[in-house]
Amino acid sequence: MSKSTSVKQPVQDGAAAGQDHEDAPGAVGGSRALALLLVITGAAGLLASWIITLDKFELLKDPNFQPGCSINPVVACGSIMKSDQAEAFGFPNPMLGLATYAVVIGVGMSLLGRARFPRWYWLTFNAGTLFGVGFCTWLMFQSLYRINALCLWCCLAWAATIIMFWYVTAFNVRNGFLPAPRWLKTFFEDFSWALPVMHLGVVAMLILTRWGADLWA
Repeated sequence: MSKSTSVKQPVQDGAAAGQDHEDAPGAVGGSRALALLLVITGAAGLLASWIITLDKFELLKDPNFQPGCSINPVVACGSIMKSDQAEAFGFPNPMLGLATYAVVIGVGMSLLGRARFPRWYWLTFNAGTLFGVGFCTWLMFQSLYRINALCLWCCLAWAATIIMFWYVTAFNVRNGFLPAPRWLKTFFEDFSWALPVMHLGVVAMLILTRWGADLWA
């Protein structure tokens, strides 16, 4: 009996250790809703990046090529693609999107599979979405006030990035990964949709006040 007990005890301890490791403090999984949101917004951004990349290759082969989203002088994807801002890091911007939006989809799929990530992972992911929304904001300014043209596929990528940024930020605030007062945590618990809607509304207002009826001319 003593031998049997001594053999079984390490197995039980090992199982308990595995349980502790699996439920380690700070390792948190997202909800199914957050996971689906990341998959959908990541897929939207990836689709936009893919189409812009294909059009960019066609434009390199034929300088007179007109992308399908070039509808009028304002909604003119070709004007955006030919600008210096379209290669902010020395290569076409959508190639960066192909990599980063794929990562977002991967995170979303992992959460659907009930993966749990530590605090540093969530903060790194949040920092990536912050860079994305900052870069998109710069591109918006350049598009509206320097290039004077609008790309519909770019708008889709902007919207996807804004939505994922605010929802990931709300998740980190609610879970205490980002320091915040109690009222802000409560706000994100009850109204996590409010800031992305307001952000998108401001962007839409800027576009409308910049061009107005010329968008459909």
